[in-house]
Formats: sequence, structure tokens, C-alpha cells
Amino acid sequence: MKNFINAMDGLALWIKIILAIPFLDIVWNVYRLIRSIDKGNVLGIVLGILLLVIGIPFMWLIDIISLIVVGKVLWID
Repeated sequence: MKNFINAMDGLALWIKIILAIPFLDIVWNVYRLIRSIDKGNVLGIVLGILLLVIGIPFMWLIDIISLIVVGKVLWID
């Protein structure tokens, strides 16, 4: 799990933005879930599963904005 988290964190910004477009944004939802599992964050795990199941339609836009402004996707860790 650490390898996946480190690989996603180490990607170039333009690749992160491409992965945040609609239908590819599932990668970031899986990233959030794995990150919460790795840290043992129960609330994060539940929210990550909900994001995977429901797939909140506007999350891709939030991800792109946060990647441009902060350089990483936002999560509750």
C-alpha cells in the first residue's frame, strides 16, 4: 500500500491532473481509500467506500482545483 501511495504522490502534476478528469477520477478515489486503510482512519475508509460506490459527480472538479492550487488531492487525513 505504501508503494501505491508513494507512486501516486510522486507523479508529475500534469499526470495527476489527467487522472482527475471524469471517469479516470476513480484512481483518486482508490488512492483515498488505500491511504485511509494504511493510516487506520475508519471515517476515511467509510467515506472512501462511499465515494467509490456513489462516485460523487463533482469530485473530479474538486480534485482538479485542489491539484492546481495545492498540488495534491484533498482528504481528511
